[in-house]
Amino acid sequence: MKIVVLDGYTLNPNDLSWDAMEKLGEFVCYDRTANEDIISKIGGAEIVITNKTPLTKEVFDSCPNIKYVGVLATGYNVVDVNYAKEKGIPVCNVPTYGTTAVAQFVFALLLEICHNIKHHSDEVKKGRWTNSEDFCFWDTPLIELAGKTMGIIGYGKIGQNTAKIAQAFGMNILAVAKTPNFSLESDNMKYVSLDELLSSSDVISLHCPLFPNTENMINKESIAKMKDGVILINTSRGGLVVEKDVADGINSGKIYFGAFDVVSTEPIVESNPLLSANNTLITPHIAWAPKAARARLMKVAVQNVEAFIYGKPQNVVNK
Repeated sequence: MKIVVLDGYTLNPNDLSWDAMEKLGEFVCYDRTANEDIISKIGGAEIVITNKTPLTKEVFDSCPNIKYVGVLATGYNVVDVNYAKEKGIPVCNVPTYGTTAVAQFVFALLLEICHNIKHHSDEVKKGRWTNSEDFCFWDTPLIELAGKTMGIIGYGKIGQNTAKIAQAFGMNILAVAKTPNFSLESDNMKYVSLDELLSSSDVISLHCPLFPNTENMINKESIAKMKDGVILINTSRGGLVVEKDVADGINSGKIYFGAFDVVSTEPIVESNPLLSANNTLITPHIAWAPKAARARLMKVAVQNVEAFIYGKPQNVVNK
């Protein structure tokens, strides 16, 4: 079988190996594929692997040889999974590979907000501490997390891992989930309604997939329900928030700080209102990308293709 990877560079910028995938068939890997080149690059391939390159109804109709789609991610909204199902094409994702990496990144963002470490280190290197009249200085509020409440919207593997780290810092957890697992509740973790989470959380972290019912869920109305001075963190999908409303909330002080590893259009466009908002951290969608996490992703992506070839596809999202 011919295997085509449409956008392999972000998974493997030459620090991993495609060798295991190459053994499974006639293999071609493109670093990137522009939308206008998708159909021509797929050609007659039976196995198509994508990360963020969209596979639409038009693509499936134009490439009738496609028998399998692999997504090099957990989220799969770049693929028209319903149409693929109609055509009998399994779409397989890679779940849980980034659980620890993304949860760790949430706290990299949160701790930077709490202590503004880079700024204070830069000030020391400029000589400001050397010339200080006092033995210490700080330019922004220093925030202690113990006793504060983290609201986690989407309590799957990543949300749960984030909660474990938060609990280690002495935080209490409020969670919203599509299908709550009440056995996870404890003295410092409980499931609540979205409204209660919004009104009671000092920190809100988003960990839900982007579906029609979650798109734009953080908007002017939901922000109004939040505590004054809340910290908002999004390492999930940019489309979960209305970026102008969030920027307005930050600039007004309703949201003390916003940290975003994802935005609605990636790469970020110059007109994105978050770029000019006051208290923001914006990183280029890297929470998932430590080498160890990418190696796990690669391993499962290969296993998914192997399972399909042997007639037992796994991690199918469009059964």
